Amino acid sequence: MSLVKKFATVASGTLMSRVFGFTREMLMASALGTGPIADAFNAAFRFPNTFRRLFAEGAFNAAFVPLFAKEIEANGLDGARRFSEEVFGVLFTVLLTLTILMEVSMPLIVRYVIAPGFVEDPMKFDNTVRMAIIMFPYLACMSLAAMMSGMLNSLHRYFAAAIAPVFLNVILIGVLAYAWYTGQDGRHVGYALSWGVMVSGLVQLAIVWIAVRNAGITIGFRLPHLTKNVKRLLVLALPAAVTGGITQINLLINTNIASAKSGAISSLAYADRIYQLPLGVVGIAVATVLLPELARALRSGNLKEASSLQNRSVEFTLFLTLPAAAALLVMSEPIVRMLYERGNFSPTSTHTVGNILAVYGLGLPAFVLIKAFLPGFFAREDTRTPMIFAAIAVAVNVSLALTLFPIMYETGIATAEIVAGWVNAILLFATLVWRGHWGRDIPLLTRIPRLFISAAIMAIGLHYAIIWMGPALAPHAPLHTQAVAVLTLVILAMISYFALAFGTGGASLAMIRRNVKRGAKAAEATPTDAAP
Repeated sequence: MSLVKKFATVASGTLMSRVFGFTREMLMASALGTGPIADAFNAAFRFPNTFRRLFAEGAFNAAFVPLFAKEIEANGLDGARRFSEEVFGVLFTVLLTLTILMEVSMPLIVRYVIAPGFVEDPMKFDNTVRMAIIMFPYLACMSLAAMMSGMLNSLHRYFAAAIAPVFLNVILIGVLAYAWYTGQDGRHVGYALSWGVMVSGLVQLAIVWIAVRNAGITIGFRLPHLTKNVKRLLVLALPAAVTGGITQINLLINTNIASAKSGAISSLAYADRIYQLPLGVVGIAVATVLLPELARALRSGNLKEASSLQNRSVEFTLFLTLPAAAALLVMSEPIVRMLYERGNFSPTSTHTVGNILAVYGLGLPAFVLIKAFLPGFFAREDTRTPMIFAAIAVAVNVSLALTLFPIMYETGIATAEIVAGWVNAILLFATLVWRGHWGRDIPLLTRIPRLFISAAIMAIGLHYAIIWMGPALAPHAPLHTQAVAVLTLVILAMISYFALAFGTGGASLAMIRRNVKRGAKAAEATPTDAAP
């Protein structure tokens, strides 16, 4: 399977999840708006979700995948199964202990970590505590699911791990539809959503567990024991968790700061949902596929192929994310209005969320590039350097957020996030180049400025098109009229961008096809490429 086909396999599942996520957010915005229940739910959900991405997805995709792949190469599937059971026993025990401690300590955690600004509103504070208690076991389910997803990715079985997150949104859409049908009030909707999150964790775990069994590996429970491999995993996982979860660390800190203003947490969450579509579809697909491919190329001593993989991944991410970033910057408010402005979601909320989304657009290339740069460190089992850069980015984010929030409120927090993202991306790239781990690619260097120019011209054209289609995008226009207008703008933007990108030489189908085929042949030459 070629590199682009692997990207597409993961991206298709992620895209499906994001589409259902949009539907969920549209229903939620209508039901809850940016009111106190929405703030309470988003703050409570942010806590287990942050831990999941820090210690599950980030740590295991960075640390577990290379070690698991190494076990397959050295000892076959039997050795990989033993290693998985050793890790499973330790992970399950740690997660059980952590869940119990967090459930007991949740009032203190909400008061001092998640949302100290809620303390002045006893009802909002109590709802946040209760919802967080309901949802926190979701972390345990998703951490175990992340481990099994890493196994599947190492075995080149990408689809089950990519499709499992769809069920979170499917279940929550069902909850919101039932609440609308039965006429439930906001408080009952919030608690029903919390239970839906918990159930979705169990469903996602079941999906990847079945997929692992179908791949030929049955995981039995072993009493926790710190074997040599498990110790190595822990040494790699801790800094990898911090590094891979830099965005989540910033989001958790920003949630804490934003809790001082009513509606701020929900506004950031609604903007983040839209921004996560291109970030998730492109960034997660690249990071998921690139890490095992790069680790395999380095183990075989094929440095030329490793360099090619990195360059092609950067080319792929910029080719797709630059136009998305430009579109978010120019047409954020029409997108937010079409998706959210109805029911309890007011025009004022649209303006606020639109401003946040425009700022996020400026940071989109940085966060996608981070996902393309990190495998260059993780595949070499270097998780310490990215952790240091992540800590620097967190310091930048916190200092800017505290400085800008009193002046710009939610938009100030979004600005702090994207500045921190660019700092992290620049440090990662500069270090790879300095160490000689990034091969010089003249064609790539000549294409990148052309892609920027193509995206800029597209954005200018989009700006004037929005003015021309103003009546169809206005708040009083019917939903179907707004939807047709936004879809038309997106299609016109895509046509103009791709025409410009290929016309100026910023992209070349022949070059992409040639490099993909070369990458596929190199991958097929390794004995671990075939899934059982």
